[in-house]
Amino acid sequence: MEELQKVLKKAKYQKIKFKFIATNHLVVKIKLNGIHGNFILDTGASNTCVGYEAIERYQLDVVDSDDKAAGAGGTGMDTQVSKNNILQIGRWKQKEYTVIVFDMSHVNEALRDHKAKPVHGIIGADVLMTGKGIIDYYNHYLYLK
Repeated sequence: MEELQKVLKKAKYQKIKFKFIATNHLVVKIKLNGIHGNFILDTGASNTCVGYEAIERYQLDVVDSDDKAAGAGGTGMDTQVSKNNILQIGRWKQKEYTVIVFDMSHVNEALRDHKAKPVHGIIGADVLMTGKGIIDYYNHYLYLK
């Protein structure tokens, strides 16, 4: 694994620590518009999302969207979209980033049921694709370029 870290460092990847929580979800610390938060790293989520309750926290300008969210909480969930945000994970930073806003109460309710702390959002495959993401599960690192 040390070889992997050396190769990725040489390729200018940023190494970001994550932790496993009681539900075996991966959680990373992020900054959205300069505000800290804990987000689930979800390879199955297509987009990076926050809950409605986080709109004010992250100073999001939102507009209604015709797109519907689907996931473990069901299908057909109404969404809003917020563009032109600054997303930072470790030293990896993206400007003009779009996040989806929807009702995440079911996610946090499930976490609380398992004695885990609630999260502010979800990092989705959009970040992993943009950042050419590599997940080192064994050592608990996310690498983004």
